[in-house]
Amino acid sequence: MSTYQDVAGEARKLHIQELEEIRRNAYDNAQIFKEKTKEFHDKHISFKSFSIGQKVLLFNSKFKIFAGKLKSKWEGPFIVTQIFPHGAIEIENTSGSRFKVNGQRLKPYYENAQVGIVEEIYLDEPKN
Repeated sequence: MSTYQDVAGEARKLHIQELEEIRRNAYDNAQIFKEKTKEFHDKHISFKSFSIGQKVLLFNSKFKIFAGKLKSKWEGPFIVTQIFPHGAIEIENTSGSRFKVNGQRLKPYYENAQVGIVEEIYLDEPKN
């Protein structure tokens, strides 16, 4: 009778060790997946650098949900007056009031952008 219990106990120990190994492998695979996902995400982040005196546009998060069909989500232009560490930027509007914003909410403002006509296509009048 004790040999049957020994065999059953040994089988149970092997089964528990196998489950522990499966759990460790799943944990390692989850860690690898998280690292690869973070690397992919970080690779696609575009870093913006601003300089003092540069004109920028500010993203208006109020319009994020209830934007009008043709209403722009960007306000401005504003002028960069000071750059703080960790991405905070102080901007000034046309009336002279200054406030700090997160640099991720800004994008460069390009004045006098030259937009030319690339190609013109004329449509023939329809034939009856």
